[in-house]
Amino acid sequence: MMRSTTVDTGLRSATPSSPVWDKGADGWNNHATLIRSWLHDVTAAMLDAAGVAPGSRVLDIAAGAGDQTLDVARRVGPQGYVLATDISARMLALAQENLRAAGLQHVDTRLADAQALGLAGSDFDAAVCRLGLMFCPDPLAALTGTRQALKPGGRLAAVVFSQPQHNPCLTLMMATALQHAGVPAKQPFEPGTLLSLGKPGLLAQLLDDAGFVGVDVQPVSAPFCVPSSQHYVDFVRASGSPVMAILASLPVQAQKDAWDEMVQRLNVFTTPAGWVGPNELLLCAAVAPAVGSV
Repeated sequence: MMRSTTVDTGLRSATPSSPVWDKGADGWNNHATLIRSWLHDVTAAMLDAAGVAPGSRVLDIAAGAGDQTLDVARRVGPQGYVLATDISARMLALAQENLRAAGLQHVDTRLADAQALGLAGSDFDAAVCRLGLMFCPDPLAALTGTRQALKPGGRLAAVVFSQPQHNPCLTLMMATALQHAGVPAKQPFEPGTLLSLGKPGLLAQLLDDAGFVGVDVQPVSAPFCVPSSQHYVDFVRASGSPVMAILASLPVQAQKDAWDEMVQRLNVFTTPAGWVGPNELLLCAAVAPAVGSV
């Protein structure tokens, strides 16, 4: 039977559950079909890179509402096992509902900050993290804890956003929000932000510093295809985006003006077949070294 457990993150600054992600959980879950279409190919590539196979024991970090957890659970089959962790209790509750509806019972959920998993020695065969690692202010701690949760020879695969110039929709929206909020632009690789791990060479160096071997980082194109720029903005508004946090202190009309300008500026990506927003992700793969190896 699927179970839910809670873990003390061990971080004084961390709350038991993140209010930001709790707030965006339902919107993220309501767009599950759209997200699945957007990330279908890259998710399959991530599971391949992690070596997820029938019978595997897999750790899904920052699992959210469990979209990729469904894919992991189906791959490992009833003889395998999946532990889905997230910092949001609401996200995990939705994941439990989705997994239960799919009839998948070999999955547990656990409330945990990715930077303090507390799972050392768990001997997982594989770990995956889809679009979560970049939100960690201390990604090295997250990667080190992940390596400690893997068995020797266990594999990690993760997906994050790459450089700003290859993700123009994100940068355009952030720039517009900051302008309307009267907030100075920040450097794009600020820790804990959407593009924080896109700096060339940074992700590979962090994996090396965390003690992984066989590190490989490759760019992957993942265009976001919807009928119009308005559809894309509606998705962003419903999903707990950092853009929402920037605009939160503005009056209602001022927020509307900012969102309307984003829609207009994003129309540049309209094609005869609909709206196609460019996105480039980084798919990384690495291996936990054998005991005693350097």
